[in-house]
Amino acid sequence: MHETVDPDFASYVDARQGRWLRTAYLVYGDPERAEDALMHAFTRLALRWTRVDDPDAFVQRLLYQPALNRWSRVTAFPDEDDPVKLALAELTPAQRTVFVLLHLEELTEFEVADMLNMSHQTVHGHGMSAFSRFRTALGGGDWRDGPSDSAHDRARDIGGGDQR
Repeated sequence: MHETVDPDFASYVDARQGRWLRTAYLVYGDPERAEDALMHAFTRLALRWTRVDDPDAFVQRLLYQPALNRWSRVTAFPDEDDPVKLALAELTPAQRTVFVLLHLEELTEFEVADMLNMSHQTVHGHGMSAFSRFRTALGGGDWRDGPSDSAHDRARDIGGGDQR
């Protein structure tokens, strides 16, 4: 029995896999875990392709929610010397996930809260503490010390810029 892949589904995967793999790598801190999570999400989507109203939301939930599981924590970015990746590694899994989705994917706090099944206040708290810890790890000091976009710019550079 040989089934063909729906061309719309194949086009969808082709258009999004690069961006989501990059984001998943920054969330998980491990390329193999990122690839596994993305493959799992796309496989689940393939099984429900004709019945899913919003495939982006479906994939993003499956892709990022497992990063929050406290039982699956591993050291993020082992053996890295890149300062941005080391700063991301200093964050908790929840902080890193929220930070990446807010600042690299440029989602709103409400979108992240819905995607991760968290309250808006929880996302806001994780985002603020993550940004502060991230800036401090990069030598930018606490975010309340004054305006500086250097930490945000360095994070965007490692994330691949404004590519969507």
